[in-house]
Amino acid sequence: MKKITSFLIAIIATIGVQAQDFQGMAVYESKTSLDEDMSRFGNREITPEMKKMIEERMKQMLEKTFILNFDKTASIYQEEEKLDSPNQGGGRMRMMMSSMTGGGGKHYKNIKDKVFLIEKEIFGKEFLVTDTLPKIVWKMEGESKKIGNYTCYKATAIVPVDKSNMMNFRPKKGAEQEMEAKNEEEQKSTNFMDMIEMPTEKTITAWYAPEIPISQGPENYWGLPGLILEVSDGKTTMLCSKVVLNVKEKAAIKAPKKGEKVTQAEFEEIMTKKIQEMREMYQGQGGRGGRMRG
Repeated sequence: MKKITSFLIAIIATIGVQAQDFQGMAVYESKTSLDEDMSRFGNREITPEMKKMIEERMKQMLEKTFILNFDKTASIYQEEEKLDSPNQGGGRMRMMMSSMTGGGGKHYKNIKDKVFLIEKEIFGKEFLVTDTLPKIVWKMEGESKKIGNYTCYKATAIVPVDKSNMMNFRPKKGAEQEMEAKNEEEQKSTNFMDMIEMPTEKTITAWYAPEIPISQGPENYWGLPGLILEVSDGKTTMLCSKVVLNVKEKAAIKAPKKGEKVTQAEFEEIMTKKIQEMREMYQGQGGRGGRMRG
């Protein structure tokens, strides 16, 4: 009986998707775990209580809700606007965090034309990242599980790392042991940026629903025979909490136009220079990050 019901749902969904004016909406909850290895050799002067408070606050800021509006060929993915809670440090801290993770506004991708455009902002300067949609070579794993009412199937892939997102940094091999070998004064004078590195690629795990025959997903994830309802890179997980097909109030799924147009590689280079600028600023006496130069 369950197989018959699933088959009927798939048929109805397919018919709905084929409609000329089809549009759907999916809500994703994003959670990012902090790297424990990095926190172990971070600031040695922070008390355990202060460290716990900072980690809790960062965890709250990294828990986000995103909305994906999609039709048969294109989609718009963006964060749901929320009011800051009094204990979250206010909008300024959230804006700083957004800048350090290559903060974005609207994220548009067109799987027919194989292009994507993302609104990005770094410390007050706006960019429009425009590039070819990267092809993802998926490996079907043969596993399945339920996400809500949908039977989803597992797929994995190795993809390049977004070098504009500082959350992708990881400790260098042997960095913790190197810090442990230093005395207190040497630890204080060690630049944290010298102890971390940016990997070139990462493994992602996705779960897609063939009952929703749309080759879309959150961020730049696409290319599977069904809507991606969950995707994880081991640190950040995006899980779909709601799907609405054939929405009554249709969204404008159009390419964004705001910001200075750059390619993905150019934006990563800009972000790398900004990180280097901050590294030099905090060397020695330290200081406060300002607006983008140029």
